[in-house]
Amino acid sequence: MRFIRDIFAEAREAGEVVVSCEFFPTKTPEGERSLLEKTIPRLKTVGPAFCSVTYGAGGSTRGKTLDIVETIQCEHGLPAMAHLTCVGSTRDDIQGFLNEAQSRGIRNILALRGDPPAGEVEFVKPEGGFEFSYQLVEAIRGHGGFSIGTAGFPEGHIACTEGREVDWRRLKEKVDCGADFVITQLFFDNDDFFRFRDHLRGLGMDKPITAGIIPVLSGQQIRRFTSLCGARLPSPMTDRLDELGDDNDAVREFGIEYATKQCRALLESGVEGLHFYTLNKSNSTVRILENLGLAKDLS
Repeated sequence: MRFIRDIFAEAREAGEVVVSCEFFPTKTPEGERSLLEKTIPRLKTVGPAFCSVTYGAGGSTRGKTLDIVETIQCEHGLPAMAHLTCVGSTRDDIQGFLNEAQSRGIRNILALRGDPPAGEVEFVKPEGGFEFSYQLVEAIRGHGGFSIGTAGFPEGHIACTEGREVDWRRLKEKVDCGADFVITQLFFDNDDFFRFRDHLRGLGMDKPITAGIIPVLSGQQIRRFTSLCGARLPSPMTDRLDELGDDNDAVREFGIEYATKQCRALLESGVEGLHFYTLNKSNSTVRILENLGLAKDLS
C-alpha cells in the first residue's frame, strides 16, 4: 500500500489537490457494518486519495482502529492511515502498536499527543511514555517503515497558553523531527488557515499542509465540537445556525453550502489538500466534492 508522502509528492508535481476522508471506530457492530458496507463504498466512488481512522481516548479503540484501516486497504483498495496518540501508552505499547500495524500492511500513521481521557482535564504524561507529540514522531521515524502525518491548529492549540505563533513554531519543530505532512484541525474562517500556512512557510516549513473541513450536520453538535477543540464559529455562521434551530435537514444543507464556499476559496488560494471530517457519513462530503468538480466518479 502506498505511502501518503508519495501521494502528496505526486500531486504537487501534477498540480493536483489531495482529497482525504476521516472516520472513527464505531461503538456497535451495526455501526461498523454501515461504515464499511455503505459509507466507505459511497465515498470511494468520488475518488479520495486516502482515508484515516481515529484512535480513541487512552487508546480505547486501538484494535478497532487497526482493523478498520486494514479492511479499508484490503477490501476497498484505498491507502489508509491509523491515528496514534501518546495518551495512556508506554514506549513499549507504542512500539507494539507500530509492529502490529506493520504486520498488517499499514504504512501510514498520524502522530498525535491526544486528548485527556474522559474525566481528566489536563494531559498527564504516561509513566514510561511520551509527553509531547514530537517525541512520538521521533519514535515512529526511528522505528522506520511509515509515512508520518501530524496535526496543525490554524487558531493555535487550545492547550497552548503562549499564543498561536508559539504553537505554530512548535509544529515546525515537530515536522523537523520527521513528519511528512500536516493535517489541520477543523476551522471555519479561511483567514485563520492562511495566516497559519503563511507563518509556517515563512519559518521554512515546506511539507504539504492539508485543510481540515467538517460539513456541519447539527448546530448543537458543531457547538460541542468547537468548544472541545477551541475552533471559532464566525458570527454569520452562528446567526444562521440560530435561525435554523433544530431543523437538522436544513442545517445539513447549510453545512454543504458553507463548506463548498469555504473549500472553493481554499482551492483558489492553492491549498494542497482537503481533509474531510466525515463523522462516518458520506452524503455531505460527496455533494461538496461534486459541487467543487473534484468528484472523480469512480463508481
